[in-house]
Amino acid sequence: MTPELHYQLMVSRVAELHEEAAHQRTVRAAIAALKKRRASAHQARAALAKTRVA
Repeated sequence: MTPELHYQLMVSRVAELHEEAAHQRTVRAAIAALKKRRASAHQARAALAKTRVA
């Protein structure tokens, strides 16, 4: 493999890895937002239940 071809292969692989990392960050952010929204909804239901019991 020529040095130029090897270098281009490395550059393209680095670009792929950066793209995958960005996608993974987006997925983790979406999961965190979903968990936060679910926790908030759970707290709201718990607060509503407390007011109904009292």
